[in-house]
Amino acid sequence: MSRQLRIKYSGALYHITARGNGKAIIFIDDDDMYKFLDILEICTKAFNFICHGYCIMGNHYHLLIETPDANLSAGIHRLNSIYAQYFNKQHDRIGHVFQGRFKAILVQRDNYLLELCRYIVLNPVRAGIVNHPAEYKWSSYCHTIGTAGKNSPFLTASWILAQFDDDLFLARSKYTDFVMSGLNATSPIKDTKAGLILGTESFIESLGKRISEYKDDIDIPREQRYACREDLSSLFKDLRFLIKESRNKLIFTAYSKHGYTKKELAEFINLHVVTIGRIIKERQTFKCKTQS
Repeated sequence: MSRQLRIKYSGALYHITARGNGKAIIFIDDDDMYKFLDILEICTKAFNFICHGYCIMGNHYHLLIETPDANLSAGIHRLNSIYAQYFNKQHDRIGHVFQGRFKAILVQRDNYLLELCRYIVLNPVRAGIVNHPAEYKWSSYCHTIGTAGKNSPFLTASWILAQFDDDLFLARSKYTDFVMSGLNATSPIKDTKAGLILGTESFIESLGKRISEYKDDIDIPREQRYACREDLSSLFKDLRFLIKESRNKLIFTAYSKHGYTKKELAEFINLHVVTIGRIIKERQTFKCKTQS
């Protein structure tokens, strides 16, 4: 079973999701919801997390977590483990509660955090559970706009609201308008690169060194190990005008350095995959001879 690449550094921001095993319900009643929030509060404090938003649904949850101490995996593992133990005991069940490992998308704050906050709290509306996010008490929405009755002890809404106005009343009003304007907006998740990063090209490029450390870890999906690689159209500029030798060198570079498969190269260059394989083998042989 492959595992997701985790890019960790101080101040990293993530959109986190975890689902029930086999899409099963993992929050059966209000007691489950309250218990999960209690555990989330404990883990937020213990691991020094900053929680910008959340939404608990029947068979999954969403979190927006910032990690000043670069310790995401340890904190979410603790959260899921404690809740799974509670859930099985509470409902007299055995076996896995969550489906595999949690999913974490690294998020560029300035470009996507607001969009994700809106996307997360609109989940119950899109699912047809409620008509307005204010009607759903298991998300961060009511706490953010100040109608929840009491403050959430682990939610940090200050950065979100500060993006709208310095005046708290006006900020909450503008935030409400912003959320509702997103009812028909496309999901920001669609822009995720390799199921791993949500950000601009320059943000993704800035992570190249961190990601390259995992390029030989075959337990991690190939598309994540090479998330920062150049695309083929950039590598093979003016392909029609390349002489054969230059083209073959680029084919070998694309295969050996950037992780493109023989099939991907064959389809892009319009050569048979067997021809691509022969070119790569010849270049490998030539490289070995020159290094011996």
